[in-house]
Amino acid sequence: MTENNSLGRKAFFLHPSVIIQNQIVSELAQEEFEVYTVKDETKLRRLLKKYPDSIVFANINDGMKEKAWEEWIRGVMGSSETAGVGIGILAYGSDEAIRRKYTEQFKVQCGFTLMKSDANEVVKQLITILNSANAKGRRKYIRALTENETNVTVNLPINGTYVIGLIKDISVVGFSCTFKEDPNLAKNSLFNDIQIRLQTQLLKAEGIVFGSRMDGGQKTYVILFTQRVDPSLRTRIRKYIQSYLQSKMDGELK
Repeated sequence: MTENNSLGRKAFFLHPSVIIQNQIVSELAQEEFEVYTVKDETKLRRLLKKYPDSIVFANINDGMKEKAWEEWIRGVMGSSETAGVGIGILAYGSDEAIRRKYTEQFKVQCGFTLMKSDANEVVKQLITILNSANAKGRRKYIRALTENETNVTVNLPINGTYVIGLIKDISVVGFSCTFKEDPNLAKNSLFNDIQIRLQTQLLKAEGIVFGSRMDGGQKTYVILFTQRVDPSLRTRIRKYIQSYLQSKMDGELK
């Protein structure tokens, strides 16, 4: 792998259909894969030079005609700058000649997935492919780095009042945060009524102070969620992270 494999591999769905965009990508994000949708093959080709260890699932029934798809895929696989990109094919037709062309002639690394009416079955197949491609690397959870976002905050109940902090990063395991004035949180302190604001969402959680570190002249606290938090909290955090990362990637694609 050409990137630091502890970060895993980004998976892009090029010219996604409605079901890919609205269901499959969301479900893969719930499985802690870093997934994105892209509708411009030229911009993606340029971006892949920055992320040369990515995976691209090409929905060959949309976006381009067959010859244009062949040319684009051949160009990605044949360029020294993007030769490490794993290509997978998504198709709605069961044309055996097309399947053989991509699997035997092009020898795509990430398979040929037939899009079925059962989206859950497609998700299972894609999970198998992504795991085989070591898409997660050594990491277990996707994080959003939010320290420059003023509307991603935490309220901690301390001495009968709430103290507001800025969340620097968040995953389904927990988050790190800073405060304008150091509240001197003791390690292993338990907070039962944590309020987390992720832009327009307000979430309630329970967490324990895992520790702290100095970043520059400011103290950063790490708080881990307890096992008692509602499973829906983790679902909503994953949805937020996927949406947040997509918005950042959209900015890079411009």
